[in-house]
Amino acid sequence: MQSNPARFNPLWGNPLRTRADVETALRKCFDPLRPYFSPGGARVRLSDTAAHFDRAAADLEGYARPLWGLVPLAASGAELDCWELYRRGLANGTDPEHPEYWGTVTAIDQRMVDLAAVGLALRMIPHLIWDPLEPRAKANVAAYLNQVRVHDYANNNWKFFRILVDLGLEQCGIEFDRALTEKYLDELYEFYLGDGWYRDGIARRIDHYIPFAMHFYGLLYSRLVPDSPRSARFRERAQLFATDIRHWFDEDGGALAFGRSLSYRFACGGIWGALAYADLEALPWGELKGHYLRHLRWWSTLPIADRDGVLSVGYGYPNLFMSESYNSAGSPYWAFKAFFPLALPGSHPFWAAEETPAVPETDPVPLRHPGMVMMHTAGNVVALSSGQQNWEMRAGAEKYAKFVYSSRYAFSVEVNDRAYNAAAFDGALGFSDDGRHYRVRETNEFAQIAGVTLYARWRPWPDVVVETWLLPANPWHLRVHRIVTPRELHATEGGFAVARADGNTDICVEEPGSAVVRTPTDLSLIMDLSELAPRNGRALRALPNTNLIFSRSLVPQLRGPIAPGTTQLVTAVMALPAGSAAEAAFGHPPVIPDLRQLQALFAQSGVDVSAIQAPERF
Repeated sequence: MQSNPARFNPLWGNPLRTRADVETALRKCFDPLRPYFSPGGARVRLSDTAAHFDRAAADLEGYARPLWGLVPLAASGAELDCWELYRRGLANGTDPEHPEYWGTVTAIDQRMVDLAAVGLALRMIPHLIWDPLEPRAKANVAAYLNQVRVHDYANNNWKFFRILVDLGLEQCGIEFDRALTEKYLDELYEFYLGDGWYRDGIARRIDHYIPFAMHFYGLLYSRLVPDSPRSARFRERAQLFATDIRHWFDEDGGALAFGRSLSYRFACGGIWGALAYADLEALPWGELKGHYLRHLRWWSTLPIADRDGVLSVGYGYPNLFMSESYNSAGSPYWAFKAFFPLALPGSHPFWAAEETPAVPETDPVPLRHPGMVMMHTAGNVVALSSGQQNWEMRAGAEKYAKFVYSSRYAFSVEVNDRAYNAAAFDGALGFSDDGRHYRVRETNEFAQIAGVTLYARWRPWPDVVVETWLLPANPWHLRVHRIVTPRELHATEGGFAVARADGNTDICVEEPGSAVVRTPTDLSLIMDLSELAPRNGRALRALPNTNLIFSRSLVPQLRGPIAPGTTQLVTAVMALPAGSAAEAAFGHPPVIPDLRQLQALFAQSGVDVSAIQAPERF
């Protein structure tokens, strides 16, 4: 039997129960990077895969991103033998005459992102990375950071990066234009929606950048600048947010797979560590600690590293299909944000508390601002999603606009938009008018939530209108689609993707009106409850490396023609770990909803979803 490739994961085998375990995890995650530092220390090149920015910026990522974990550990007083290397790298990277110079910064430059970690280091551990520098090196660092911060940053969470650089400059006694700091602090407030939720800038999306960016940086700011009136506001909002974002995590620690930048992996757990660092007991300490450690343990069992222990681009395994254009080989090391509570001593209530087991909600939980209804099932959290927009990212429709997302089953990205019959369409409804090309939901014209029910109106083509209602019926969920089209279309709708077994031992049942997939680990099915002739069931062997967690997957689908005029489809979907509970649920599908009652519900109590209220951008 072949050994498990997950053994290369630096977290593999770590019990991750105590502060000492987490410190060990950080050290084991950092050690594989040491051979890849350049002679001058300024650059870390892990592979030749490219991002849209230049090589110097990519190499800076490899240098800077580990600082998100190394700095808090050093701030606690722990010994690390990397600081001479980092000082040398900082001096050489900011020296225009050195061959490892990081390069001139222009507007909206990737260097702006990763220099935030340098600013944080200057703020928290100046005695290790600033004070020992020679005067010329200090002058170069000051000049470099000052010329970076005068440029405009992207109109999203990037605005925090100038603020973090400024905190470092302030700590080191370097003069800078504080008006620019205040300007960005003011503008960050404009992204706030209410109830603890931000939008990531002016875009029509809410994703993982809210917990591991907007709130993460705000909490760090509140600890580093406690006297600022803004700090109290950041803390109040994070307090509110924690009660909602806990529903993005399942009982085993897995987080909802949704949106972009999922290659940062356990960075999402950074929200729990940031709350601890800010000394904000937004939930009981034992509950915060439980969410935090379970998340790290969930990641410890997955093959997320190469053979040398270097974290890969991907999610549950190395996968470039799901990556972003801004993902270099060093990008995954933003996961080190999760190590921030190492700044705290073992006596802190966060570390001293007894870890509290998760108690999943039995009832659906509505989240208005991201337009989601959360359902907890065994080892899984499911999000019914009204749909958001991201046309800037690769596979933006798959990352933001499916009907359902999951921590256990994640989602799939399509790899060929000219292969309609091979598309996974898990959690989605795909249309084709030629049998080759296809359209799915990419954005909404309109989206509302009423109680625990979602509604959206969208257009796969300008002349085709689809209205979709999503209803929880835990562990099932229901989808109602009303389609108005002037011409005949073909439609394919998918359930949850599950892992294929070796040896073709999976059991797939394809019938008119349903498709059922039974694997050694899971049961996944989709059922047609439409009043007209049922669609045909199919169990698709999806193209490899399309699902984020399973490199080989099966997707139950319903397929059939859509006649010109108005067509109403009703679909029931479910997936559970294999066993008696799954089989029992399989035998009790939900009842068909009444469309007129759904329309009346939204007419009476529908509330607009905040995530899509920004102006649409192309």
